[in-house]
Amino acid sequence: MKINAQRLLENLDRYAQIGKMGRIGVERIALSEEDKRARDLLKAQMIDAGLQVHIDQLGNMIGIRKSKREGNPVAFGSHLDTVYSGGRYDGALGVLAGLELIQTLNDNQIQTEKPLALVNFTNEEGVRFAPDMMGSHVYAGMADLSDILSSPAYDNPNETVGSCLKSIGYDGEMEPGAIQFDAFYELHIEQGPVLKLEQIDIGVVEQVQGIYWTRYKVLGEANHAGTTPVYYRKDAGFAAAKIQQFIGKYTRRKEGKVLTTVGSVKLSPDAINIVPESAVFTLDVRSTDEALLRKAQKRIDKYIEETVEVDELNFEREELVRFSPVRFPLSMTDSVQIATQSLGLTYKRMPSGAGHDAQMMAHFCPSTMIFIPSVRGISHNVEEFSHDKDVENGANVLLAAVLKKSSS
Repeated sequence: MKINAQRLLENLDRYAQIGKMGRIGVERIALSEEDKRARDLLKAQMIDAGLQVHIDQLGNMIGIRKSKREGNPVAFGSHLDTVYSGGRYDGALGVLAGLELIQTLNDNQIQTEKPLALVNFTNEEGVRFAPDMMGSHVYAGMADLSDILSSPAYDNPNETVGSCLKSIGYDGEMEPGAIQFDAFYELHIEQGPVLKLEQIDIGVVEQVQGIYWTRYKVLGEANHAGTTPVYYRKDAGFAAAKIQQFIGKYTRRKEGKVLTTVGSVKLSPDAINIVPESAVFTLDVRSTDEALLRKAQKRIDKYIEETVEVDELNFEREELVRFSPVRFPLSMTDSVQIATQSLGLTYKRMPSGAGHDAQMMAHFCPSTMIFIPSVRGISHNVEEFSHDKDVENGANVLLAAVLKKSSS
């Protein structure tokens, strides 16, 4: 038994029209009007597929398919929100392949031993509200719901997660985590070039890198660019540039197994003829090794302290995200490998460089991920693309793995 590839591809294209950007891109920010439209469509399709739909207090959507016997459902899914100027596969593939799995079972009149659960998590991307992986983070009991609901939007502090959930009609009543899962599978594009370059069909994801996000603000003094001598300047922009150089070189060391990125830099007053009085920048540190993560963060913080002291500046530091590396249970990764082999597909056991909902769900139930190739490794980009055959392969691996898990 295999999924209906044409139906899945048509559904992916249907959702890609909600927030369409450019030729094949999508911009569907969490809790936006576009997110509401996608959620409404998914809810209708869940009901049509015979699922009992639950919405929790953070807007996580869970559709339950009945089984032969009572028990915790085998869950699968991902997210429908995107980054700004994003792609049609990141997140949506996992949700819609899960829906196709349900529809395929319905077509073949198959009732599983254990219940099944299709999940759409809220705000995985975290581009307007912090933290990312928000819905799964709270569902797994790793964050306080009230704190998350009061989290303000980056672009409008008068709007919060709670107010935006209410405005789109997805402020449910169920407590996050109320439905316990037997296991959780997430199908996703790789978002990197490895599978495509090595011509491998499926990535069996063994672990997810830990992620540390920090925001820094270097404080100096604004002054005239033409009349202020260098030795009198308190140039926050120059200090931030030195710090950025250090961060970039840190990840390029031969022995380096840590990825460091300064993704955002904002100078104030942001004028061509004024020495900057402040520089705000972000730091993204990632590694599969928790000790290396901590070491990198500590070394970078020390360099910043030394730099601002020498330049007679001050700085402020705000921790945004601290997610430890996660290794998925061998039983779960093996189940994906076995499903892949049963379909005659090639596979590679590999880590994930990006954060995902499965990373959070691993604290709640046995979890794992399935990767399909990404053309040129491009993601978080309107040109994000995966071939139809790879989409079909990934959905069939998900189906085989879930069927086996739900019958045990």
